[in-house]
Amino acid sequence: MSRVQLEIFFGMILITITGAILIFLGINEEQRMAEFDKFQAAQKIEVGAELYEINCRGCHGLQGEGVLGLAPPLNDAYFFNGRLAEVGWQGDLEDYIIATVSTGRQVSTRPEQYPGAGTPAMPTWSDRFGGPLRADQIEALAAFIINWEATAKGEVELAEIPSAIPGIEDLDDPLARGLALYNASGCAGCHAITGISVGAVGPDLTTIGTTAAARVEGYTAEEYIRESIINPSAYIVEGYDDLMLKTFVETISEGELDDLVAFLLAQE
Repeated sequence: MSRVQLEIFFGMILITITGAILIFLGINEEQRMAEFDKFQAAQKIEVGAELYEINCRGCHGLQGEGVLGLAPPLNDAYFFNGRLAEVGWQGDLEDYIIATVSTGRQVSTRPEQYPGAGTPAMPTWSDRFGGPLRADQIEALAAFIINWEATAKGEVELAEIPSAIPGIEDLDDPLARGLALYNASGCAGCHAITGISVGAVGPDLTTIGTTAAARVEGYTAEEYIRESIINPSAYIVEGYDDLMLKTFVETISEGELDDLVAFLLAQE
């Protein structure tokens, strides 16, 4: 067999092998794309779960069960089957969640049940409207919430606003207890402290131990911080809305309040 014939022979073999590979890939492409889409969706839900933990659990509950007198459940059958009809929403649930999270809610639609933390009832979260979250992050949040549909219960029992932080009594350091309270009470979802939290709905608290002394004439830093926790509407930092929960005075003990104040005073 001549060199030319050998080249033709091996060329035909390569073409045959390449064609077989392409056919194999083509046959499995639909399955591969479906698996890729499933992987992408799972990643999106995972990101949404982290964002929910940081930003939403304080008002809507750890498992989306809602908090009595504060915010409605997101993990109940009515949210998936009746909420859109109640508010007259013409789009799908994903669009509704994205729109509500993005722009917030100026007035509660059920003020007799869920007045919210203040006015507006729910803060704006989209960075397009001055909030802290990007569009892709809000889409991830929506994906996480929609993921509850398959297991959503008929009527959930609303959680009480927590009055104790599990395990906090085991901490010896008051600053450690204060940090635990800061995270568990939802403060981290609205406030930023460098290296600790990234909330942007409320004022940055990175140096609150120093700046608090200059906020209100005649108040020490400790007095200002304490007053801001037990009576958050008393002094509103310029550029921010009156959104902070008004129930901390009812849900944390005097000792817990002291620990939280001590922790914030240490942020210099």
